[in-house]
Amino acid sequence: METIQELWNYYQLNGSYVMEQFFRHFLMSAYGVLFAAVVGIPTGILIARYGKLSGWVLTAANLIQTIPALAMLAVLMLAMGLGANTVVMSLFLYSLLPIIRNTYTGIRSVDSSILEAGRAMGMTGSQRLFMVELPLSLSVIMAGLRTALIIAIGVATIGAFIGGGGLGSIIIRGTNVTDGAAIILAGAIPTALMAVVADVVMGWIEKALSPANQKRAAKAGTANT
Repeated sequence: METIQELWNYYQLNGSYVMEQFFRHFLMSAYGVLFAAVVGIPTGILIARYGKLSGWVLTAANLIQTIPALAMLAVLMLAMGLGANTVVMSLFLYSLLPIIRNTYTGIRSVDSSILEAGRAMGMTGSQRLFMVELPLSLSVIMAGLRTALIIAIGVATIGAFIGGGGLGSIIIRGTNVTDGAAIILAGAIPTALMAVVADVVMGWIEKALSPANQKRAAKAGTANT
């Protein structure tokens, strides 16, 4: 009970600071995933088109994923210095694997008979991509973005060690003081809530974009007309 009271007192005294670090933490995570999506989705489409590249690209992305977060931050810090930009770059690198892999899987899983029907209708390659393959792959791609965002939220916590700020800075502050359990919880609880809410929201979007739900929505729209 004493820890809960101390936690409550900390939020009352430092509420604005916690909210500032919360949004900083979220923005670093979101930017890292956004930049990874800009690179990873086209890369996934490319290796789905040219299967021989898939092994090399996925292996490289896997190797990045095996590097410990602190080691990644330390290496990037030598090149980019301290601060949020270095954290965003590390989140970008860690987010590449799930996005590339899910984009590749989603594109490759499109039924070949549907693609053949598109060719028979005279659709070009880009038309098949944007009108057939990507719409049918969206839920799988969203699953990759969902995984990447959850990873990014966790890794961003460590970014406080190199001056990135975020909720990790509150957790570190708690570890550096005597009886700092309440301060640690003040940073850990919002981080966990952020990850849970992001997972639920992205999961809902993923489900809404699934082909089955799209078919049901189309049928409902046809029935209403």
